[in-house]
Amino acid sequence: MKNYQVKKYSSEFNFLWNEFVAKSKNATFLFHRDFMEYHQDRFEDFSLLVFDDSEQLIALLPANRQEDTLFSHQGLTYGGIILQEKTKLSDCIFIAKSIFEFLKTCGCNKMIFKEVPAIYHKMPSDELRYLMFLMRGNLIRRDVLTVLDMSSSFSFSRDRKNGIKRGIKNNLVVREEANFESFWTEILIPNLAEKHQAKPVHSLEEMQYLHSKFPKNIRQFNVYQNDTIVAGTTIFESNLVAHSQYISGNSDKNELGSLDFLHDYLISNVFKNKKYFDFGISNENHGKNINEGLLYWKESFGAKSITQDFYELEINNYILLDNVLL
Repeated sequence: MKNYQVKKYSSEFNFLWNEFVAKSKNATFLFHRDFMEYHQDRFEDFSLLVFDDSEQLIALLPANRQEDTLFSHQGLTYGGIILQEKTKLSDCIFIAKSIFEFLKTCGCNKMIFKEVPAIYHKMPSDELRYLMFLMRGNLIRRDVLTVLDMSSSFSFSRDRKNGIKRGIKNNLVVREEANFESFWTEILIPNLAEKHQAKPVHSLEEMQYLHSKFPKNIRQFNVYQNDTIVAGTTIFESNLVAHSQYISGNSDKNELGSLDFLHDYLISNVFKNKKYFDFGISNENHGKNINEGLLYWKESFGAKSITQDFYELEINNYILLDNVLL
């Protein structure tokens, strides 16, 4: 076995961690420490770094711990083992074994993985999915993301085209804003409270803070009629993907065509050179149900389905990696 050393993250590794994230093949800005630590009061961070025998950093595991269970990472949309471009599958097997041996010595008995959807990979990187097979990881959840492949031929449905026409007729205007307050307080929070008795995952203050740290990655687009906000979306932009993190409109959104008008503008103009536009999930009940109306709306832009898997596995199963390579 190759001689890899695993270390728990501390602030002394801040620059090294962020530098690795920027160059890795399967990470986005969500793994930057400034993003991970905005909610550090909610989680016991237990992120790991893996070094080779020449003390070069070769892998990261963004994670948090609850008792004897490690999660990758509950405060992030996706996770897993972050790898550099040159990492081979055989290296990844040894990296995983080193990580799980370390976790065993720390008293961890179980791990919950959530994979990074393939559209966010800068190059093929399904090593984690294969490792879950080798280690008998149990598939405990599968979400469906509705994704528009911008490089393929696609067309909007008649409903969406009619909505766009209504937006034009109603003199709607889309503006990118640096301030998130009007969307949060006038549109998003009231809608979530009324329809789902819920609050946004991010508070207004948190989103403003994250935007200040990642102004090129976190962007707010609002729709106005006569200078009154009627809809908006918060976009998380990574190298290949523009993702609608929040989408919401007022009670007149269907009559105004505000959300159709907005997303036509984003897809046809702002993000037309992205590889993918990710509308996100329409799942409820941990992936077991789908909001049919929401799914229909997303698919009618020409978007298709991809999956994101969640796995649970026993730490002791790392011994199953011993005889994989012949």
